[in-house]
Amino acid sequence: MTTPLWTISIDAGGTFTDAIARSAGGDILEAKVASTPLDPSQGLSNAVAALEDLGVELADVSLVCHGTTVATNATLTGNLGRAALVTTRGFRDVLGYRQSNRPEVYSLTPRRPSELVPRELRYEMTERIDSAGRVVTALDDAEISELVERLRADDPEAIAVSFLFSYLNDEHERRVGSALRAAFPDRPITLSSEIAREFREYPRTATTAINAALRPLVEDYLNRASEALSARGVEAPLLVMQSNGGSVPAVRAGREAHKLVLSGPAGGVAGLAALAEALDEPNLISLDMGGTSTDVCLLRESTIPFTTIQEVQDHTLLAPTVDIHTIGAGGGSIAWIDQAGSLKVGPASAKAVPGPACYGRGGVEPTITDAHAVLGTLGAGELAGGLRIDRDLAVAAVERIAEPLGMTAEEGAEAILAIGLAHMIRAVRKVSVERGLDPREFSLVPFGGAGPLHAGLMLHHMTLKNVIIPLRPGLFAADGLLVAGLRIDHAQTVLRVAGDAAYPEIADWYATAAAESLEQFAGDGIPAESVSMLAQIDCRYQGQGFELGIALDGWDATALAALPELFHAAHLERYGHSNQEEPIEIVTVRLAATGDVSRTREHVSPAPERPLPDTAVVANREVLLPGFGATRVPVIARSELAAGTVFAGPAIIQQMDATSVILPGQRAQVVSTLDIIVTESAARATGSAGTGR
Repeated sequence: MTTPLWTISIDAGGTFTDAIARSAGGDILEAKVASTPLDPSQGLSNAVAALEDLGVELADVSLVCHGTTVATNATLTGNLGRAALVTTRGFRDVLGYRQSNRPEVYSLTPRRPSELVPRELRYEMTERIDSAGRVVTALDDAEISELVERLRADDPEAIAVSFLFSYLNDEHERRVGSALRAAFPDRPITLSSEIAREFREYPRTATTAINAALRPLVEDYLNRASEALSARGVEAPLLVMQSNGGSVPAVRAGREAHKLVLSGPAGGVAGLAALAEALDEPNLISLDMGGTSTDVCLLRESTIPFTTIQEVQDHTLLAPTVDIHTIGAGGGSIAWIDQAGSLKVGPASAKAVPGPACYGRGGVEPTITDAHAVLGTLGAGELAGGLRIDRDLAVAAVERIAEPLGMTAEEGAEAILAIGLAHMIRAVRKVSVERGLDPREFSLVPFGGAGPLHAGLMLHHMTLKNVIIPLRPGLFAADGLLVAGLRIDHAQTVLRVAGDAAYPEIADWYATAAAESLEQFAGDGIPAESVSMLAQIDCRYQGQGFELGIALDGWDATALAALPELFHAAHLERYGHSNQEEPIEIVTVRLAATGDVSRTREHVSPAPERPLPDTAVVANREVLLPGFGATRVPVIARSELAAGTVFAGPAIIQQMDATSVILPGQRAQVVSTLDIIVTESAARATGSAGTGR
């Protein structure tokens, strides 16, 4: 892919839509506009218009990368398309009985999980393929014709087809799929063998159904997004970030809509990996805090963690996904009092509309953002997107919960922040301490619009190596969208015993998948020399129920022969034991192909330490810092901080896209990349106060 004059990356969140444009000459322009939840494509168009006003020649843009929450929100709210499911006779209710486990095993009144497809839209076909991929009962053409007529009468928006053992032999699915595509050319048809060639019946069927139900919504949105870009004069290819941390052209993104469920957060993790490389800090924990939720991801040895199965609401989804832990604690999380009179924060959110009370857009419920406005850490004035902070409205909102608890507005605000902070600390411990990892070996990277507001508090209350505040924290996820490049994932369940007899077949599968990836990337304009491949095999001891993913150094005879020892070592590390004599079963083979996209990077030379310049302090503000009381704090303009600048807290750092709070006893240093590294004083770092120590 040739080096573009301008590349644009746009991340559409719940409250703001963030955009960054980079030129081949190294120019960088930033825009942050209010999101438009009713029609996210309008927010996309507004972001592009804002970049144009800043000087981007839209006719010279040759690549646009986009992170979207359309699939996320539809799945979480259940606002999916009306899909039908075609399956093997006798398996009509697989979406109902699922995996036969009870999520709330001790509940006397368990909630029945939602079903993706209503029973009246599930159709059975008399066909059968066995566990070896052999046809037991042939598919009848007359029954296919009857199916078409029934579907024509019921008129679903999309159709999913998932037959038993079709991941081994997709002959029947392809025949039904061909007939349905001929009969319904304007309707999305999803075959399980095209998107999830893996075993386990419920996850594969649920994945197929989710993809089918999402496609009408996602494809419609991506069409509108493409039209909005074209209307602005942007004719460049549109790439969409997937849950796997890589992008894909919009046309393919629509066909594989289920892979967009973590589209937005994955961009932040891609940026996290780039930051780890730039700062030579291999161990990082992200704190991506937006308006509705906070996403936490742990990078160990610069390696992005992936999972092949994700739980979304009540459903299991088969798709390579960045391993992100999400909690319902964002800037817009609402504080409320339960029936026992206890203060709670989240997971309900004020969302983009009406938003926190201090935005002055009709919100009246107190939120974490309102708590900061009351305490002064988020000062009055204008935010991105034309929003203004109104402290009086924030005080009125916080008093709704403070007065019943016998607190002042300021005390109520501190209580809200304390509970929100406890949620964040618990999330960080979830991905570190609870996995046997020491947080003292990791740096916390807070980003998103609300993340840096809690940078100092997180460092004060947890034993961390330090905190790294990125150069553009509020735009960090948007900027990360282009870092990972394009990605194609292949997977195939094989269920073979590891050994010389199985390896040639597996090597052939990898060679075929690699060739298909190179051909696809060539069509996307990415040369073979810019493509990297990562092979993985999911293995288990024979008789086990779950697998471990083992990364391979290629798929030649030498790499495959090393598989048993690699598996024994991984099993020993994970479970504390291994059995060299036990046969190993190869369950699923996987290949991830990544194509690099050209991206200009900033070059900043290292600089010696220097004091904070007087010009950087734009105001002094009386604030209430939680745990420190009323304090007069300098307000520092981030744009005035050159590499090498060192200063001590307390301080508030303001910039267009975020506000950062540094507490007393903390030291901030601007490094060569213009990121800020915050450390705790030696005396406090060895103390014992605070949550999480």
